[in-house]
Amino acid sequence: MPTETSKRVVIDPLTRIEGHLRIELQAGDDVIENAWSCTTQFRGIELVMRNRDPRDAWAFAQRICGVCTAVHALASIAAVEDALGYPVPAQAQLIRQLISMMQVVQDHVIHFYHLQALDWVDVVSVLAADPAETAKLQASISPAWPLSSASYFAGVQQKIKNSVAGGQYSLFSNGYWGHPAYKLPPAVNLLAVAHYLEALEWQRDVIKLHTIFGGKNPHPNFLVGGMACAINLDAGLTINQSRLDQLQALVERATTFVEQIYYPDTLAIAGFYPEWLRIGASNPNLMAVGDAGDLLCGKPSPNGSIQPGLLLDGDYRTVVPFDLNKIAEEIGSAWYTYPPSNSPGLHPWAGVTEARYTGPKPPYQWLSSDSRYTWTKAPRYDGHAVAVGPNARVMLGYAQGVAETKGLVDEALKRLNLPQDPGLLNSTLGRIFCRAVETVTTARRMRLTFQRFVERVKAGETTTFNPAKWEPSSWPQSCRGVGWLEAPRGTLSHWVIIEKGSIANYQAVVPSTWNSSGRDARGQMGPYEYSLAHSKTHPLVDPSKPLEVLRTVHSFDPCQSCAVQIIDGAGAKMLEVRVQ
Repeated sequence: MPTETSKRVVIDPLTRIEGHLRIELQAGDDVIENAWSCTTQFRGIELVMRNRDPRDAWAFAQRICGVCTAVHALASIAAVEDALGYPVPAQAQLIRQLISMMQVVQDHVIHFYHLQALDWVDVVSVLAADPAETAKLQASISPAWPLSSASYFAGVQQKIKNSVAGGQYSLFSNGYWGHPAYKLPPAVNLLAVAHYLEALEWQRDVIKLHTIFGGKNPHPNFLVGGMACAINLDAGLTINQSRLDQLQALVERATTFVEQIYYPDTLAIAGFYPEWLRIGASNPNLMAVGDAGDLLCGKPSPNGSIQPGLLLDGDYRTVVPFDLNKIAEEIGSAWYTYPPSNSPGLHPWAGVTEARYTGPKPPYQWLSSDSRYTWTKAPRYDGHAVAVGPNARVMLGYAQGVAETKGLVDEALKRLNLPQDPGLLNSTLGRIFCRAVETVTTARRMRLTFQRFVERVKAGETTTFNPAKWEPSSWPQSCRGVGWLEAPRGTLSHWVIIEKGSIANYQAVVPSTWNSSGRDARGQMGPYEYSLAHSKTHPLVDPSKPLEVLRTVHSFDPCQSCAVQIIDGAGAKMLEVRVQ
């Protein structure tokens, strides 16, 4: 029940994410009492897909998001190939896997430094740091990293001083600097800011792998039946020896930065905030269908070290088998309408995307005053509100005894003087730490995958496209398929029904739909809401500077799907995108 000191708090927009997210809170006595996750844009890509050639679906699907373009394209292609029973050459599958894994590695590093770090790192504190002390810290946690001298860190510090002297913080504007929740010493803050700047250049470089295999980035080129890039070691405009050498360098640079900078930084910062391993737990149900970056067709089956499954009802050691037929999307809190039915939800193959906005006319104060308050549907697994993402994958791998994952987790908990309790990973800091763990394991898997790819090239295996089912005359009159990808933010699935050569229905169930969903018919909160409000103990000391809220919501790495229309605060249409 609300207390006498309760007040309503709105964060809109919640920044450092992709898309439009509004968080409404009921707060009192320095804690959060209730929460609502409101996606304030409509994305209707599923409607754009109807009646199109399924071979073109990937090009539209990757416009769902401005960040995760490749992963939506890959999931779409996997769905179409599953529907058509379309076999793909092994080298094309390896190329897709490399693109997907590099997306995971790059995305996780970007999230840690550029989207999440400023919730934990006080940039103003850098001005008081001793560069020599920072250099000593760098040498202690990663002695092999070349950018580690006191003079180097003094140069970074001077950049911040120059920005402040000029009356602005440039990249670091609008932070809650000086907030009492910041705990890092000045020397650690300087280290983190230096690596923030290094990561900007690093991420721009390593993603060139997408450009080499896909022709461009963002929105690389893909192809149902394979890949559009040719392999010929003796030609000039193909994947040749020069390109292989370049790709090798990108994979090695990615792995080195993750192992020597990102992962050590995560552990160093976590050591100052161990209490956040007990704050911000999502619903005690987690799901994954494989390792980070895995691309799967149809019924998810064992493909790598992490097997498809769930952890339910807070039992983080018992794995429940995964069944794709138990997924349903509900709309009790969302601005959609479904056909009359006895069930509150629809399976994605039977999914309907029919918008019906019933909320207040902008400008408005509250959305959560009504039972419907978001554009995000509420996916549920067998009635459970489920969280997906890096910590779901890592916790599932831990429960399954995956040696490398379990070793990294146990080592970190020991260093933090914490019990070897996997339940601690279902927390705000746990999500951040698990993201770092799987970046290490994914980078190492990417290195091995690239080696396999090169060995096949040297053995003369260069086919990247199978034309066998390219022509619609070879397709069944009616078919359906699903494509799965363990994307950076969690389990992504695209569902397609093809009738007489055209798409009859298309649904995408994205990770942030699982995580940012609102209440369902049984009143279950989605993971964002649950992590903030379920315990009634999540801190919020100063509602005017809701740093603690940002920490928890950012730990999911929100990616609200991109809108096809933009509406201003007064309700006027600003832009309309028409497709033909």
